[in-house]
Formats: sequence, C-alpha cells, structure tokens
Amino acid sequence: MEMLLILAVALAMDSVAVSIAMGSKHKRLLFPEILFIAFVFGIFQGIMPLAGYLIGISFSQYVQAYDHWIAFVLLVGLGAKMLYEAYKNEFDEEVTDLSNKTLIALAIATSIDAMAVGVTFAFLQTNIFIASGIIALVTFVLCLGAVYIGKKLGSILEAKAEILGGLILIGLGFKILFEHTNIF
Repeated sequence: MEMLLILAVALAMDSVAVSIAMGSKHKRLLFPEILFIAFVFGIFQGIMPLAGYLIGISFSQYVQAYDHWIAFVLLVGLGAKMLYEAYKNEFDEEVTDLSNKTLIALAIATSIDAMAVGVTFAFLQTNIFIASGIIALVTFVLCLGAVYIGKKLGSILEAKAEILGGLILIGLGFKILFEHTNIF
C-alpha cells in the first residue's frame, strides 16, 4: 500500500505541475472551477491505469519471466521523460486557455504515464480497482491544493513537481528490478 501511495504521488506530479501553472496564470479562479480542474485530472489519472491494465493483462502470461524488466524500463523511461519535460518547461502556452476541451486534452496528456503504469500493474498482479481509485483520489487532492499554491507562488514550483515525480518513478523502477532479481 505504501508503494502504491508513493506511485500515486509520482503519477500525479504532471497534473500537479499543470495545476500550479493554471493557478499561476488564472489567479481569479473560484472554488467550483478549481474543484472541476482537480476532478478532471483525478478522473483521467484513475481511468488510464485501467486501460493500461487491460492491455497488459492480455499479454502478461507471455512475458512473466521478464515482466520486472518491462516494469523497470517503463518506469525509468517515464521518469526520464518527466525530468526532460521539467527541463523544457513549456507550460505557458498550454494553460492560458481554460476551456473544457483544453482541460480534457491536458488531463489526457498528463495521464498517459498512468496508462503505462497500468500495464506494469498487470505484470505485478496488482488489484487494479484499488490502485486506480487511490491514484485518482491522490491526484484530485494534490491538484486541488496545487491550483491554490499556483495562485500564491506562481510558476516557481512547476518544474520542481515534475522533477520530484520523475525521480520517484525512476526509484520505483529500480526498486521493482532489485526485488525481482535479488540484486540487493
């Protein structure tokens, strides 16, 4: 359960970074709007692991001997991608438009990582419904707070959220690899 909470925080960091940017750019957001933003990000972060799980479960029996390597590559790759995105820091154009269409596009874009992690859940025989629910709830709560933080602290924290998420994903990838190969 502890690892799942850490993973949920890591997966939420893309959404948190965008939520901080939204708060920074739109300082007059009202509570219902902030609640909706957090809800949309939470829902997509919760749905995407289910989709990934369904994909992964369809071929997990064929790759059981090296599933830990697949989980390792996916998590480290996603973590590296998050670190690269934090380095590029291209949120400015994305968050100027707060239409539902843009919000959903951002929610999908920030939850693709969660779909890839859902594939690893199939290999690790994780209860996908509990995992998806926790990921959705953690994302919702963190994004709710992130918009408010963005309103107060501006864009200072956007890249830091993605860096944290990337490092956590890389760490979890190594943890899975070490546990399944008995390296340590």
